[in-house]
Amino acid sequence: MAETAAALRTVAHNVKAARARAGLSLDELSRRAQVSKGALVALEKAQGNPNLATLVRLADTLGISVSALMQGSPEDRVRVVSADAVAPLWTGERGSEARLMLTTSGPSPVEVWRWRLEPGEEYPSHPHQGGVVETVSVTSGRMTLVVDGAEHTVEAGQTATFDGDTTHTYRGAGTEGCHLIMTVHLPPGPAATP
Repeated sequence: MAETAAALRTVAHNVKAARARAGLSLDELSRRAQVSKGALVALEKAQGNPNLATLVRLADTLGISVSALMQGSPEDRVRVVSADAVAPLWTGERGSEARLMLTTSGPSPVEVWRWRLEPGEEYPSHPHQGGVVETVSVTSGRMTLVVDGAEHTVEAGQTATFDGDTTHTYRGAGTEGCHLIMTVHLPPGPAATP
């Protein structure tokens, strides 16, 4: 429980700092990210329980990575992260999950995710900001990747990449769970959102 409270305080600080750097009011961030102002106020006070979709919308709008919202300053030049040390940001009813392992630093950060998709379970994602590129590498099992309504089967040993600025869904396929590594390549600099 103490870890959850500490993580929420980190997210609250990072959202508030990123909003200030972007020069956005609570009202403007709420409008651009399509997150209620009440939820933003609660989040910046380290209250509530933001879901993955909310964090993704805020990160996209602020032009930063999801993990930049969740992580404190890196203490070392080399970070080694164990999957069991990272809480899932999304869990499905059948046992699927997504864990954000880390984000690289620099002007064009890359998020590294570990996903497990159970057969028939899916995660629909809203379009990200322009310039976001996602890559999925299936390490075991099989998945269906749906991008802009078109379905693509990706099996163990295969990798797919696509522009993330359109609707997309990840779905477990076959009879066994699917394990995959996803990278999300973010464009440099803050997002210019109208």
